[in-house]
Amino acid sequence: MDLELESYVAEILRDIRERGVEAVREYSKKFDGYDGEFRVSEEEFDEAEKQIPERDKEIIKRIIERIWEYHARQKEKDELYIRNASIYGIIYRPIRRIGIYVPGGKPLPSTLMMIGVPAKIAGVKEIVVTTPPKDGKVDPYVLYIAEILDIKEVYKLGGIQAIGAMAYGIGMKKVDKIFGPGNKFVNEAKRQVFGIVGIDSLAGPSEIAVIADETAKKEYVLYDLLSQLEHGKDSKAWLLTTSKELAEYCNVEGIEVVLCESLEECAKKANEIAPEHLEILTKEPMKLVELIENAGAIYLGEYTPVPAADYFLGVNHVLPTGGTARFSGVLTVMDFMKKISLAYVSREEFLRERYLGIRLAEIEGLEMHKKSMEVRK
Repeated sequence: MDLELESYVAEILRDIRERGVEAVREYSKKFDGYDGEFRVSEEEFDEAEKQIPERDKEIIKRIIERIWEYHARQKEKDELYIRNASIYGIIYRPIRRIGIYVPGGKPLPSTLMMIGVPAKIAGVKEIVVTTPPKDGKVDPYVLYIAEILDIKEVYKLGGIQAIGAMAYGIGMKKVDKIFGPGNKFVNEAKRQVFGIVGIDSLAGPSEIAVIADETAKKEYVLYDLLSQLEHGKDSKAWLLTTSKELAEYCNVEGIEVVLCESLEECAKKANEIAPEHLEILTKEPMKLVELIENAGAIYLGEYTPVPAADYFLGVNHVLPTGGTARFSGVLTVMDFMKKISLAYVSREEFLRERYLGIRLAEIEGLEMHKKSMEVRK
């Protein structure tokens, strides 16, 4: 825990909570050099669309189609069953209002597609997007994607102030859950508002691990590893290989190379790392899948590089980082839905089985729990 960062972010969030829009404006001017209207206007949406080349519009629409096709299969249906004239089960309901944070340093329109599409499939009724403005404007690709997804609420807000505004309902209606990656300040702000709102995860630096044997093409492996280091200086890349020749070829700055005696050892090491992305470039990659327990995503074969998954395959690129793949997983449609327990008990079953609850209430010493069950005839 970075205590200095924690204190710094807490102070700003406290100020935003206490002073509201005035504080948000001050921080927006200080950090983003912007002091205009926060909400993007219809005119700005129209202007953004005009800036997008027709070829790019078609590409964006095709990518959204692929993401939609992949995620549409994930939506769970209500599961009810009848027992002794009683009904039990789980029903699913979408979160009503979510916020999506789209980083602005290097605009990442793919983030909005990867989060917005499954949210729409889940049935989320209200979606807010916040993103830092550059020269007073939002990236036109972000606005174009928002328009395609019928997202009308887009705000020129970045950093801690964006998270605070969404969590506390400053200058907008409060959201129920916040999604999207960001820098360490955004991450810490999300951590601190968790409980007031839900959050998707605490995204860390990008990671890739590649398991490869002597059959892997050296240049494929090298460029796949380097592609994730491109995200920033804190990004991590591991090569786990049984090939000494490949290990030597990929022994460049930023890549951690581990020479293993067997592919089973490679898989064991991958489970210890629990990487965000795991590529398997071996003669028979499917044979290793059953050995993998911890990974955000697994990509098999030489034509499934991480950048393809990041952009156009349709699989989601919002993945656990920093070893959290040990207990969490890829973003899915169900991250935008809530499970609600349902029960409708018949009189016959209740009267026949209530002795179980009555005795447990006695064991726990909760008299009114017991009475609630006893009074029913």
